[in-house]
Amino acid sequence: MSDTEPAEIETSAAGATQPSREINDPKAMRALAHPLRLAILDAIRNEGELTATRAADLLNQSPGNMSWHLQLLARYGFIVEAEGAKGRSRPWKIAPGTNTFSPTESVAGSFDAVEHLALTVLDRSLEQLQASWHQRKDFGDAWSNASFVQASMGFLTPAELAEIGEQIAQLLHQYDERSDPAQRPAEALPVNMVAFGHPMPRTKQRN
Repeated sequence: MSDTEPAEIETSAAGATQPSREINDPKAMRALAHPLRLAILDAIRNEGELTATRAADLLNQSPGNMSWHLQLLARYGFIVEAEGAKGRSRPWKIAPGTNTFSPTESVAGSFDAVEHLALTVLDRSLEQLQASWHQRKDFGDAWSNASFVQASMGFLTPAELAEIGEQIAQLLHQYDERSDPAQRPAEALPVNMVAFGHPMPRTKQRN
């Protein structure tokens, strides 16, 4: 991830047409770089809207702890209050648009913060992938056959890699409107899709 290749972490809302919000604030990045807060965002996407009480039930936490994490996510614009919030029953939803994280030398600590965020997201994604493979038989043949892990090594220029990233992003976002539970087919399940492309780490033979 660099200031010319922004990191994109999926926080888009249903049917979002707003331009991407570019973030280089280290505090915002570190607010998101927490396994429990990432789990809260996943739960909101799955439910459509979520209160602190419901989040506590889903994630085996106390409502007070969930309320604090929700407020922090809201402070940095990752979630917003849903319509009709009253008193303590305050449902939250994903904020419209998509966030991209662009570290820059002009903002101290932004490179360290985006690295921490990316590694946190990757750690969580790997845990979910491994858990899914352990449960593979439970989902039946159709889901088992549809699931995939692909890896490839090519020789690309930075511009070519960026183009591939844009194409993948378009594929990943084509069903964004299904963040609204009413837009989902009956057989749809929440599916985790993660993609990354990077130069191969340097070795002693090739530096």
